[in-house]
Amino acid sequence: MDRDKAHRINCTKLTEKQVTAAAARHEMLYSGRVGGARAVFAFCDLSGLDLSGRNLADADFTGAYLEETNFAGAKLDCASFFGASLKRANLAGASLRRADMRGTSLRGANLIGADLYEADLREGKIAEKGIAGELKILQHDVGPTEMPAALLTGANLERAKLSGAIAIQADFTDAIMRNCRLTRANLRRAKLAGANLEGADLSGCDLAGADLKGAVLVGAKLQFATLEGADMSGVLTDAIAGKPLSSLSEPLDAILKSHKRWAETQGREGQPADFTGYDLRAAKGMPHAVLPALIAPRAVFYGLDLTGVRLQGAQLEGADLRCAKLTGADLRGANLKNAKIANADMRDANLGPLLISNERLLPARLERADARYTDFRGADLRQTVLAEADLAYANLTGAKLRATDFRGAILQGIKLSLDAAVEAIFDETRYDAAAGG
Repeated sequence: MDRDKAHRINCTKLTEKQVTAAAARHEMLYSGRVGGARAVFAFCDLSGLDLSGRNLADADFTGAYLEETNFAGAKLDCASFFGASLKRANLAGASLRRADMRGTSLRGANLIGADLYEADLREGKIAEKGIAGELKILQHDVGPTEMPAALLTGANLERAKLSGAIAIQADFTDAIMRNCRLTRANLRRAKLAGANLEGADLSGCDLAGADLKGAVLVGAKLQFATLEGADMSGVLTDAIAGKPLSSLSEPLDAILKSHKRWAETQGREGQPADFTGYDLRAAKGMPHAVLPALIAPRAVFYGLDLTGVRLQGAQLEGADLRCAKLTGADLRGANLKNAKIANADMRDANLGPLLISNERLLPARLERADARYTDFRGADLRQTVLAEADLAYANLTGAKLRATDFRGAILQGIKLSLDAAVEAIFDETRYDAAAGG
């Protein structure tokens, strides 16, 4: 008898009514109301039931059978799933911060956009105290966490523990995996394209045939890792990705001051900066720098603090701005074609048009930009050209979208406030009418 069949036989089957009542009492307890009680579903069968959107933080699902259970958008922080079966469960957008998921089976589970910050997905073992006080590991069917073919696209796995996990062919595309522990994990043929593995421990990890295109491996530990046949194209590591700052003609501070002077005197004094192809990560940050009309195509700004920077009309085509902090930045009329801005913080940034004469407006251009999971909350995107850009799961809540060009853009899972959605629909209808659609 296989592990899953034995698992299900030993579980008590619960009805939808029983589970709904227990969940309601748990929510009462969590909100401090009289009559509440912690939800304990240990060794129960909840397969196929709907618990989407419920608050079940700290609930006990130890050893539970949860195949195809719907937890989409549920709050499951610090919940115990030790040894549970979550095969093909829907956990999309669920919050599982610091959840105990040791020894779980997540085969084919949907964890797209889930928050697994500091979740524990290591192998599960049960121990008992011996006569002399020592711990003895018992033989038990709980083993390594199984994640083959699981979908974790865009999931937050920062500081999560996945040591020894089996994640063959799992999809971690664009996942945040900073400081994640993956020692001895089996990630053969896994998809990690665009994943942020900064500071992750991949020691002894099996990455044979894995897709790591465009992944971030800055500060990652790869001792004894197997990378045979892995696609490492475009991977960002600690190595200089372009021209080093040491090759600049002057110190960076001097160049920034000269550019500011050039901008303030309309070219009469100072000199414009040219960072084409430079790796600027060593600068750590340039908050509130005055850099209008900066020339920096293909430059690397990954993770830099660019809060409030003035980049009106800047040439940033193909630049790497992933995870950069651009809150309140002035990017009016900037050229960001083919730029990488995934997971960047662009809250309240101004990406509207730049007035360059009484009758001419220069729109910001982000054609074919990678803006997956980018935070555009409150940003000004009026007349911005986002044609064919990848905006999957980007947050545009409160953004100004009048006359924004979304033609051909990927808009899967984006977040929009109602007024912005109506505005975008209005403009899309106008585009279709203009095209004779």
